[in-house]
Amino acid sequence: MPGAGRAASRRAVPGTPTVAAVRNQAASVSAGLATRPLQGGRPTPYAVAVLEVVDRIPRGKVMSYGDVAEYVGSGTGRTVGAVMSRHGHEVPWHRVVQSTGGPNPAAPEEALRRLRRDRTPMRGDKVDMRLARWDGR
Repeated sequence: MPGAGRAASRRAVPGTPTVAAVRNQAASVSAGLATRPLQGGRPTPYAVAVLEVVDRIPRGKVMSYGDVAEYVGSGTGRTVGAVMSRHGHEVPWHRVVQSTGGPNPAAPEEALRRLRRDRTPMRGDKVDMRLARWDGR
């Protein structure tokens, strides 16, 4: 078949990043928002900044993903979520919640258990953001 070889050569190799993924990673690095370790498995400077903020959240208090990004001064709730998915085990991850007060979607039951153990103000299965939101001071 004519052209069959060309189509086959454009297929992605499993485990190999796409061109778009590499471009996104490069753009994130140049903007200072990279979340994936670049070498040696160490968190990026942005990830370290996020983890330092999360580590300071006191028991009984929470921040939303967007709150953390605002406090750090860059990024979005999504970039904070990416950091937390890769490095959150290093800090009290359960104290970062959705803006609605919903627990971490990756492990909601465990997050709720930990939030209750911290005596975080709750309304059912959500954090009462009015009472529990930490402003970083």
